[in-house]
Amino acid sequence: MFKLDLPPDPKEVAAIEARRNREKERQSRIFNARTRVIGVDVEALNSQVEERRLQEAAERSKDAAYGTNQVQYDLVAQMLEKEEAERTRRLAKKVQDFREQKQQLRNRCEFDPLDPDRFWNEFPACHNDSGPYCGLTSLQYLSGEDLDRAACLRMQQEQFRSSLEKQLHEQQLARIEEQRIEMLNDQLRLAMDTRAAQLAKLEESCRIAMMSAMAKANKAQRVQPHCWKGITPEQRAAIKKAQEVQRQEKEAQREAERAHNAEWEGQAVCLAQATMELEEQERQLGAEFRRGLGSFNQQLAKEQKAQQNYLNSIIYTNEPTAQYYLQFNTSSR
Repeated sequence: MFKLDLPPDPKEVAAIEARRNREKERQSRIFNARTRVIGVDVEALNSQVEERRLQEAAERSKDAAYGTNQVQYDLVAQMLEKEEAERTRRLAKKVQDFREQKQQLRNRCEFDPLDPDRFWNEFPACHNDSGPYCGLTSLQYLSGEDLDRAACLRMQQEQFRSSLEKQLHEQQLARIEEQRIEMLNDQLRLAMDTRAAQLAKLEESCRIAMMSAMAKANKAQRVQPHCWKGITPEQRAAIKKAQEVQRQEKEAQREAERAHNAEWEGQAVCLAQATMELEEQERQLGAEFRRGLGSFNQQLAKEQKAQQNYLNSIIYTNEPTAQYYLQFNTSSR
C-alpha cells in the first residue's frame, strides 16, 4: 500500500484558497441588499478587466525585454566565436611561417646536397632480434627485452578506451531515461494544471450565469411603494415556488461542490500514486545502474590484475645472467 501522508501541493492549496476567497466575495454580494436589488457588481467587473489588461501589458513588456536580451547575447556570442576563429587562424599562420623559415631541410646538420639520404641509408632499421647490425655489443636490445611492449600498451589502451566508451554510453542511457521521467512528470503536472484551469473557468461561468439570473429575478419582483396594497395569494404562492426553486438550486450547488471536491481528492490521490510509482522506478533504475557499474568495474579490475600478473610472472622475469656479462666483457676487449 502507498502512503498518502504527503505534503500538500502549493498549487492545489493556492487554488483552494482562491475558490474560498471567491466564495466569500460571492456570499458578501448575495447577502448585501444593495447589490442583490440593483444587480451585477459593475465596479468589480471593471476592476477585473483592468487587472487583466495590466497583466497582459506586463507580460508583453517582459517578453519584449527577454527578446532584446537574447538578441544581444547572440551578437556577443557571434563576436566571441569570430574572435576565437581569427586568433586560431593567426596562430596557425605563425606556426606555418616558422616551419617554412626556420625548419628547412637545408638547415639540418645531416643534410648533404650531393646525397641528402646518405646517413639514413648507411644503417637500415632494426626489425627483429636477428638483424646483422644489432648484436649484443651494439646495445640495440637486451636479452629478455620485450619488443612487443608497444603493441601490448596499445592493446591495453584500446581496452581502456572501449571500457570508457561503454561507461559513457551507459551514463548517456541513464540520462535519457531520467529526461524521459522528467518529461512524464511535466506532462502530468501540465494536465493537472489544465484541468484545474478548466474547472475554474467553468465555475466562473456558472457564477456569472447565476448572478445574471438572480439579477433578472430581482428585477422582475420589484414593486412600487405607493401602489402597494398587500400580497395576494397568487403572489404568495409564486414567492413560495421561487423559494423552493432557490432551495433546490442551492442543494444542487452543494451537490456539485461535493462532487467537485471529491474529484479533486481523487486526482490528488492519483497524482500521489503516480509520483510514488515514478520515484520507485527511478530508484530501481538507479540501483540497477549502480549494480551494473560495480560489476563492470570489478571485471575490469580483475582483467587489469590478471594482465599485471602476466607481465610480472612471465614478461619481466628474465634477468641478465653471468654468461651475459662475461660475453659483454670479452667483446669489449
